[in-house]
Amino acid sequence: MLTGKQKRLLRSKAHHLNPIFQVGKGGVNENMIKQISEALEVRELLKISVLQNCDEDKDQVAKDISKGAGAELVQIIGNIIVLYKESKENKQIVLP
Repeated sequence: MLTGKQKRLLRSKAHHLNPIFQVGKGGVNENMIKQISEALEVRELLKISVLQNCDEDKDQVAKDISKGAGAELVQIIGNIIVLYKESKENKQIVLP
């Protein structure tokens, strides 16, 4: 579980990132969760965009993805989800 100070740091780092995944009409599936998990291992912090044609609620999408990938939900702002997962191999972000 992330503290407020850690979330603030992660939000500031995520501000400059572009979303690398999009959740659309198909919703969340196993393949998407697997790819997000692999991307989190490399990047540690990423943004996911929820498109307007997505059938599910963005809060539910964020919950499903973070649970499936074993990641921490940092923020949901608009239709953008920010996720963080500490990397086992190449740790880049040092949390306070």
